[in-house]
Amino acid sequence: MMSTTRTTSTRKKISTSDLEGRERRLHELLASFDSVVVAFSGGVDSAYLASAATRVLGDAALCVTADSPSYPDHHRQLALAVARACGLRHEIISTAEVERPDYRANPVNRCYYCKHELYGVLSRLAAERGIPVIVDGSNADDRGDYRPGRQAAREFGVRSPLDEADLAKDDIRELSRRAGLPTWDEPASACLSSRIPYHSEVTPEKLRMIERAEDVLRELGFRVCRVRHHSPSPSASAEQALARLEFGVDEMPRALEPELRARIVRELRALGYEHVTIDPQGYRMGSLNEGLRLRPT
Repeated sequence: MMSTTRTTSTRKKISTSDLEGRERRLHELLASFDSVVVAFSGGVDSAYLASAATRVLGDAALCVTADSPSYPDHHRQLALAVARACGLRHEIISTAEVERPDYRANPVNRCYYCKHELYGVLSRLAAERGIPVIVDGSNADDRGDYRPGRQAAREFGVRSPLDEADLAKDDIRELSRRAGLPTWDEPASACLSSRIPYHSEVTPEKLRMIERAEDVLRELGFRVCRVRHHSPSPSASAEQALARLEFGVDEMPRALEPELRARIVRELRALGYEHVTIDPQGYRMGSLNEGLRLRPT
């Protein structure tokens, strides 16, 4: 049975006229650009932005997906599906954040180094193509969250049209639904490195294990799930890790069914995890931030 867990904002429900007004504001903003590069991951926000930019600007909107070991193939396939369905002008480029020592060290501002790499690559691409503006999918709900990547966006002059149009996550899901986008009810997504606790090194080996483990959970029918990868020590190998599993609250009972639970443990141990545990608190966005004193950026 598929989960219906949603990531929702705290904004009160707005009227259709208000929502359409914000969408018009977005289209007017996009129309003010001669051309744009859209940072397009395939998630809910960037998919809607890519679709809107293409409707407004046509081929003057170049939607670019960054591929790297931290980018799940599940998201890559989603981006390709959206690009086909919406007729996007779409390209895939490679980024090398995992090769950067400051990123691999996994400090609390790891996302800054990731976005710095991304926007650096996109800026060079935009300059080569004569495209004056880079846009990303940050929305109005992101203003109060801890997002160190926003600093990198400011440094490279990246615009956030969804935020500028005052569109929040729930607004974007509803507008995506109306537009027929397959991403409208996709669970919240994040790069694979977000599964590794801060100050534990990010390596391609760990990222591959995490991705394969989450693929197992999706193949078993789970929709909202995370595999948090905990190492017993900084020097431990990927295979000595503990997998702490988070499931959507409505999917937790199924995950705890004895036969399925045993299968989950068996299959994840076959991938190399020494221990497998299910977090009784369930999925929480940014659960690895718990206990840190972080300020919105």
